[in-house]
Amino acid sequence: MPEGDTVFRTAQKLHEGLSGQVLTVSDLRVPQHATADLTGLVVDETVSRGKHLLTRVGPWTLRTHLRMEGVWHVHPHGTRWRRPGHSARVVLETAERQAVGFWLGMVDLVPRDAEDTLVGHLGPDLLGPDWDLELALQNLRAKPDREVFNALLDQRNLAGFGTEYTNELLFVMGQHPRTHVGEVKDLRRMISRGQQMISVNSTRWERSFTGSTRPGQDHWVMFRGGRPCRRCGTRLLEADIGDDPVRQRNAFWCPHCQPAPVPEL
Repeated sequence: MPEGDTVFRTAQKLHEGLSGQVLTVSDLRVPQHATADLTGLVVDETVSRGKHLLTRVGPWTLRTHLRMEGVWHVHPHGTRWRRPGHSARVVLETAERQAVGFWLGMVDLVPRDAEDTLVGHLGPDLLGPDWDLELALQNLRAKPDREVFNALLDQRNLAGFGTEYTNELLFVMGQHPRTHVGEVKDLRRMISRGQQMISVNSTRWERSFTGSTRPGQDHWVMFRGGRPCRRCGTRLLEADIGDDPVRQRNAFWCPHCQPAPVPEL
């Protein structure tokens, strides 16, 4: 699933390509909004909210979510699509540009003053102008017995981290993914470090956690289960972790650099 930095850059791309222009084509290819028509309205802006994209058009807000495979392409008219036509879920056109959303996981259209019905449950946005570290810490500390891996992924606590950031941040901070939130040594420093990581990566397409953008050298632990730790050489471990048995996420860690929490006697 795309991380918050990918969604942030996608919002910038849509904003730069469409904002201030009148829609000449509006094609929402989902059953619930197939008859909606935004043509003739001006695109005011597109912003990201965690992993959600909000395109504000006249009195409406179009919310899209990339989920696992979604992507937005913005290009001049006449450009050949780089995805099959049947995968297009939204097509927006102006006199200058065409924006096509492929394989979008969510497409919703609501009055602009009803945006909170879609994203009001989200915690503070790691890349938002209103990022609030204190509120994020308050949300996380509300459940001190929750495993930190799951707590960081919960968008209701703070919005923007996916499995890549969660795994990489826990490695950098030396925390085992099953450590309880209340047992994290310095939660404030951890969240501040994570916000710094995602902010740096939001300005570049080559995401990196190690400082290197060379293929195969940009992650500490993610996707590297069974391979040697870059710091100590210990074989990295991998497991599925999650609060919900149906929705498990891939966790990667070094058993030496991220020792397991000691069980209470």
